[in-house]
Amino acid sequence: MSKKGARNLFIIGSLFFAVIFIGLTVDTMRQLDSRAPEITDEVNEGKMLWHKYDCIGCHTILGNGSYFAPDLTKTTTNKPTSYLVKFLANPREVNKRAAMPDLGITDEEAGKIVAFLDWVSKVDTNGWPPEPVLAEMIKARTGGSSIYAKYGCSACHTIRGVGGTSGPDLSKVGSRQSDPEWHKKHINDPQSVVAGSAMPPYPQISGEELNSLADYLISLK
Repeated sequence: MSKKGARNLFIIGSLFFAVIFIGLTVDTMRQLDSRAPEITDEVNEGKMLWHKYDCIGCHTILGNGSYFAPDLTKTTTNKPTSYLVKFLANPREVNKRAAMPDLGITDEEAGKIVAFLDWVSKVDTNGWPPEPVLAEMIKARTGGSSIYAKYGCSACHTIRGVGGTSGPDLSKVGSRQSDPEWHKKHINDPQSVVAGSAMPPYPQISGEELNSLADYLISLK
């Protein structure tokens, strides 16, 4: 190929890919408003508090931030709002092993931060971040363990190394508490059996599911 031909190929190729890039950019900008929910005053105030307490110094959202603490992009889809508010207000009251310090966040401020995080969780990120590698294994469980997976218990609890660390490790919970009625009551109304529990109640679990889940929990020994 002559020098002139190579030059023309380079120019035409550059123009071709520039047009594609511009087209994709325009298409992305066109979709931005539809890929994020409406920003309310509460969400905006929560964002200001997110910056005030320098949450991004430890956490990541939408790919931005630090990696000292968990990514919070989808945290409100994995953990109940009441738990998150209580945790932000006093981390070690909820989880004695929590590395997060008490920043003096009030309950009202915590609610606004959680509102902001809920907004973030609803932004269309094309499936990012991906589910954990073990997520499919958890979903594939049957019996009482399938109820455990259905209600997202693994977001807060660990069983044999699989799950979150916000709540107690349940790997041997059946040895610590073998009464199925205690577990049923705890699931329906946690604070009735554990004073100050950050776990929210789950009255929506049907009687049959509750029996199955309780049987599963007491089998963990």
